[in-house]
Amino acid sequence: MNVIEVNHLVKRYGHVTALDDFNLSVEEGEILGLLGPNGSGKSTCINTILSLLKYDQGTIKIFNQDMHPNRYDLKADIGVVFQEVAVFDELSVKENIDYFCGLYIKDKKKRKEYIKDAVELVGLQDFLKYKPKQLSGGLLRRLNIACGIAHKPKLIFLDEPTVAVDPQSRNHILEGIKTLNERGATIVYTTHYMEEVEMLCHRIVIMDKGRIIASGSNDELKNSIELSERISIVIEDIDKEIINCFHQLEGVMKVEVEDNIIHISYKSKGNNLSQLMDYLNQHHIKYNRLYSERPTLNDVFLELTGKELRD
Repeated sequence: MNVIEVNHLVKRYGHVTALDDFNLSVEEGEILGLLGPNGSGKSTCINTILSLLKYDQGTIKIFNQDMHPNRYDLKADIGVVFQEVAVFDELSVKENIDYFCGLYIKDKKKRKEYIKDAVELVGLQDFLKYKPKQLSGGLLRRLNIACGIAHKPKLIFLDEPTVAVDPQSRNHILEGIKTLNERGATIVYTTHYMEEVEMLCHRIVIMDKGRIIASGSNDELKNSIELSERISIVIEDIDKEIINCFHQLEGVMKVEVEDNIIHISYKSKGNNLSQLMDYLNQHHIKYNRLYSERPTLNDVFLELTGKELRD
């Protein structure tokens, strides 16, 4: 079953079209990475799906039912964690989680169990009596997540949940997201950290200018672009003649120089590394080190949008 089904969605702000005949489906049990440069329409997409924004055309279904602002029955099965932390400063960690969980879970015994699960999931057992102002940035984000998922929603939206957090909190958050998914939650995940997308997401959707321009698994997206391999060579003395020679090699798309490293981008698949090593040896070109890398998601993003994700 598709947990989310969006068809032909159009959202305009005056003369600006934020979503342009936008279509999206999210399957039950998957972690979907929703990526796009600033201004691509990601936030508008999420806010319209959640009925926080009105839209001009199209249809939105959640759990195979029409979504609109008054569908509180559907909203009870949705968890939302926005990038901006939204908790009550005057309440403790435990009281905050209890409050947000209590919006959906009225049974006190069940709510107590749910709060315990949420606290353990994000690793806040030692901070239950702390007020938000006493928490570090990473712990505060963990609290924000606990408040959004304590009621055990079937569908969770996570917007930049690890931005500006310490490594320990980041690991807690990422492991918690995996656990939520293993327990059956469907997750829509937005981030500017490509490594998180590669680690977590079953499928990735790239947006630009209000449309989806690519969709697929990590490997499918990498195989869809022209770049197939990048080989980097560390050379102490680089001259223009060497660079020009590399430009002439078969399958080479681009040659870039960064300090004493030459990056050679290939569009052809094959034995590029061994052929390059043979060429270097035949022409007595001395090098300190060379290494090969597959395309990254950032390469995919750059080729499709002309921008890096963090731009």
